[in-house]
Amino acid sequence: MTTRTQDLNTRPSLMSIAPSGRNAGAGIQMSNASARPFRPCADCTCSPGLLSRQNRRSSLFLKQLENSRRRNARKRGSSAGTGSTGNESIYSSDSLCQSNREMNTTGRLLSLRKLMKKRDLCCYIVPSEDEHQSEYVSFADERRAFISGFTGSAGVACITRNVLNFNENDPDGSSVLSTDGRYFNQASQELDFNWTLLRQGEDKLTWQQWCIREAKEMSLGLGGKTVKIGVDPKLISYEQVKAFGKLIQTEVLESESASVELVPVEENLIDCIWSEFEPVPERKLNELVLLNFEYCGEEYKDKKQRLMETLHKDYHESQTLAVVALDEICWFLNLRGSDIRYNPVFYAYLLIQKDATILFTDNEFSEEIALYFKDNQITVKPYKEVWNQLRDCCIELSKSEKPKTFLIPDNSSWQLVRQISASPCKMIHSPIDMFKSIKNTNEIRNARSAQVKEAVCLAQYFAWLEDQLVKHDALIDEYSAAEKLDQIRKTQKHYMGNSFETISSTGANAAVIHYSPPAEGSSMIDPTKIYLCDCGSQFTEGTTDITRTIHFTAPSKEEVTNYTLVLKGNLAVERLHFPEGTTGFHIDALARQFLWSHGLDYRHGTGHGIGSFLNVHEGPIGIGPRPNLLKFPLKSGNIISNEPGYYKDGEYGIRIENDILVKESSGGLFEGKKFLSFENLTLVPYCKKLINVKMLTKEEKLQVNEHHARIWHSIRPFLQPQSISYKWLKRETAAI
Repeated sequence: MTTRTQDLNTRPSLMSIAPSGRNAGAGIQMSNASARPFRPCADCTCSPGLLSRQNRRSSLFLKQLENSRRRNARKRGSSAGTGSTGNESIYSSDSLCQSNREMNTTGRLLSLRKLMKKRDLCCYIVPSEDEHQSEYVSFADERRAFISGFTGSAGVACITRNVLNFNENDPDGSSVLSTDGRYFNQASQELDFNWTLLRQGEDKLTWQQWCIREAKEMSLGLGGKTVKIGVDPKLISYEQVKAFGKLIQTEVLESESASVELVPVEENLIDCIWSEFEPVPERKLNELVLLNFEYCGEEYKDKKQRLMETLHKDYHESQTLAVVALDEICWFLNLRGSDIRYNPVFYAYLLIQKDATILFTDNEFSEEIALYFKDNQITVKPYKEVWNQLRDCCIELSKSEKPKTFLIPDNSSWQLVRQISASPCKMIHSPIDMFKSIKNTNEIRNARSAQVKEAVCLAQYFAWLEDQLVKHDALIDEYSAAEKLDQIRKTQKHYMGNSFETISSTGANAAVIHYSPPAEGSSMIDPTKIYLCDCGSQFTEGTTDITRTIHFTAPSKEEVTNYTLVLKGNLAVERLHFPEGTTGFHIDALARQFLWSHGLDYRHGTGHGIGSFLNVHEGPIGIGPRPNLLKFPLKSGNIISNEPGYYKDGEYGIRIENDILVKESSGGLFEGKKFLSFENLTLVPYCKKLINVKMLTKEEKLQVNEHHARIWHSIRPFLQPQSISYKWLKRETAAI
């Protein structure tokens, strides 16, 4: 590998706003039904998400901090200034919301609707994804966040223009934001008065049904005239388009004299108006990094040969494959990048044929990588040239003596399918996605090494945090704590950055599943409340994702009970032995069973795949209730997360997440099927204060004690015996 390293931990400019003056903070998930509603300042219509996009500052937090310091000084008998009455908590900060009427989405929606009028659209869809269907995208692709103010990673914005309103200067309409249960709280807090939240899985309508029904009503109002729903064809998958078309047929009956059509709009309308309101972000294209065999464990030529054999076996003469997913391209070529924060990927397309491999990218690369491309017969072309190349390739295939089918992945964009429509094509699930999910010997060895590094950092971090909060009575806000963890991690060799933005959350903020503390105005960590830290690193050796819920003082009986229920579910998954062919869909209930017995549950999956110095969320495997997981049984070599949780809106959140390896079990065979089991790779102790030992079985207590003993022996050698980290680890890993 080249000696040059890329810092993947660039902090995003799109921060969730979560002043602790709101019960649920600003994170990502859960219904806001029980939380105190957000109270804007006088006559304020601003969207908190847009305030964060503009990096607006508030002096209120600084005033609160100064008052807190004064109260703390008086508590110690100091002669510090007078401060406030002392009745309010020192651990909360005031709302960042300010009275700025211009900081809302009204102007943005008006400009968008004017463009919709010019293009004869009644509805416009703004997805979260980029043209590679990435879960996490660059600033330049955060179009949905721009138009709605909602900064979560998942969701779809839908905007209508009332075609019955003939006032061209002031077109009106409706707008909805659809997202899943992880983001209900965050969306409720970030969306302004222009938006309605559609809660996936809870509200009756999906965003597709909402769009179609709105369009249908407008068509009927125009006497059956065809009305159009538009979307950028690069940003929506062809599979979604097909499903949308079928839904139109179901929702719009011919007898109703209505006509609705989904149309591609190649000029992205958000891009057209962006500069009116904000400086338009640019895609950062950073230099590529080449992994050597020590880290990748399989040379490119061997990967390609394996791919060609699979294509020949499954699809016979069809051996031309387009690859669009960025992590698949990186894994297949043994390259890494840093174009998207926290994700070691770069922007590219890949076209693979038996005798040729063409990489489409604009990223720079070293002479070493240029030689690597030459030796492996990899041709590099400009990123946008992919569209012409796809067209030419289709023409070539159609003219061959035996016309061959073009293979495209099932995450292909609508635009890609439109580009090759003249040639026979077959949509498949990319074999590279399957290859990537099964780690080889080198990748597994490196994953264990990465877990040791992460565990050392977290032992140092939790020991420091407890020492500061409890022994020194320090004031530390969530954001500063996350920054401290970053500093600790930078002491580790081959640390390349975080694998996602650290979720550092205290009290009610921990109930927001994907909470991210804002740089300005994050809550003070309250040692009398639960603290949840979900964090991960990108090491050259591998990717980590760990969550620990801890308490620094005296937790309530309810918190202890619910933490123990979550822990029991985590342990149940970990000790499972199961036959080959079992999917994460089947395993999910094991993690929830103890919560279910108490009438509790959580609104997210139990586990996701984890990459090898790649994306922290990696398909196609996982543990959860999504039916799609039934297609992908777990296999030996998979690394996935195990992360059940419980969240009480407005009060606290609990999640316990380990990274686990699927491996062959010694259980023998049943009807020719081997048995598999899990190995817990994570080396961070559970919070003993939050465990009700009486609720654990003998098997569970033995499981916890064996895990803690392994942690002690693995991590102790990396800590100084007189350090607070050493003492913390010794205490937390002692037998229960």
